[in-house]
Amino acid sequence: MNDMSRQVQGEAAVIEEIRESDTTKVKVAVTDIDGILRGKYMHRDKFFSAVESGFGFCDVVFGWDMGDQPYDNAYMTGWHHGFPDAQVRLDLATARRVPWEADVPFFLGNFVKADGSPYPLCPRQVLKRVLKRAEKLGFSAMCGVEFEFFNFAETSQSWAAKKGVDPAPITSGMCGYSLLRAGQNREYFTALMDELARFRVPIEGLHTETGPGVYEAAILFSEALEAADRAVLFKASAKEIGARFGIMPSFMAKWSAKYPGCSGHIHQSLTDGTKNVFFDPKGRYGGMSKVFESYLAGQVAHLMEFGPMFWPTINSYKRLVDGFWAPVKPTWGIDNRTASFRVLPGSPKSTRLETRCPGADMNPYLAMAATLAAGLEGIEKGMKLTTKPVSGDNKGGEGVVRAPRTLIETTRVFHASKLAREWFGADFVDHFAATREWEWRQWLDAVTDWEMKRYFELV
Repeated sequence: MNDMSRQVQGEAAVIEEIRESDTTKVKVAVTDIDGILRGKYMHRDKFFSAVESGFGFCDVVFGWDMGDQPYDNAYMTGWHHGFPDAQVRLDLATARRVPWEADVPFFLGNFVKADGSPYPLCPRQVLKRVLKRAEKLGFSAMCGVEFEFFNFAETSQSWAAKKGVDPAPITSGMCGYSLLRAGQNREYFTALMDELARFRVPIEGLHTETGPGVYEAAILFSEALEAADRAVLFKASAKEIGARFGIMPSFMAKWSAKYPGCSGHIHQSLTDGTKNVFFDPKGRYGGMSKVFESYLAGQVAHLMEFGPMFWPTINSYKRLVDGFWAPVKPTWGIDNRTASFRVLPGSPKSTRLETRCPGADMNPYLAMAATLAAGLEGIEKGMKLTTKPVSGDNKGGEGVVRAPRTLIETTRVFHASKLAREWFGADFVDHFAATREWEWRQWLDAVTDWEMKRYFELV
């Protein structure tokens, strides 16, 4: 049986399972440009219709920001188009049941045009575009995502009452890898591990990090699209599960200047269908293949062109502070956590690259598309790895230009990038750059507590 036959057979089984069940509704979801899960419930009859012909979903999810404020600079959607429905096709391979919601069936979807071709603004379609190009090179990408996230003893109501000031962490102190601190919220900790596993988002490891109330979760690696799905679902699910325990997880890149920020590391390797092509026992640096070297060279050379795809918010850049764990230069090293690109050589199974640039506030589809595109560009062009690995605290990285410190800087670079347009499409680049420029303007108009404390009395 070929892959297509197995896929058809699997989809038929999914549909038949729901048809024979007594479920009355199905939950469906897509992500907006910021990676926030947007969705709805469908009656089961509507679901069967949607499987056949798709369903309409208001394209406002690409025409407004995370606060539901419509952009004034988008051309593919907006008031001038009337916010019509865009077509969504459910991906039956994403079938899940939500354990904390009476096992309601759940599916993710892809936005498509009227002719069935990919809708260019859909983040999941952007990643699929990159993966198709990888297939043409003869590769499939395997990925795993790690998130650091702070957890607070807050609800949406208590947080609104505090007017966005002084959240209360669930534990105190700088207690990385602390079983004591994890035990203080054992029910929440256990629910994350057990319920997410049943939701097909298996967590490989979960532990406290250094900071009050901060955890790190490593999601089990998988094929790249599935890995991105898992990452998106992890963030949304952690918030839903946490709410049961009066806990609000936050994936904000940097909530306090006093503590390290929150990362969204992406582990990657490539396979040709039979083996990990990053591994070569005769390769340099403990087993790096020539393909791996070219992939890494591509990321070192090009990833910074795609900055807003993994640093998408104003706050993302507050994380990029020297001496606070987040790498600030496009350097690489062998098992070196101070570098942006951490090479993990070893066995045929484990050899991989960890890209440590993205923050936890990333849209996983876009951040994964950016990292893979930069690496695959290196392979396509046969790039040579000419820089040497850094050691220690980025020693050897002298003279390497550090990352920009503002969203508008990276957005301008991204918008002007011919490489971004080639890999992600001109429509996506123009639209995404416009949304980031909008985000920057909202920040320019804001009056912050820092300004009030600094200027209110004294100027």
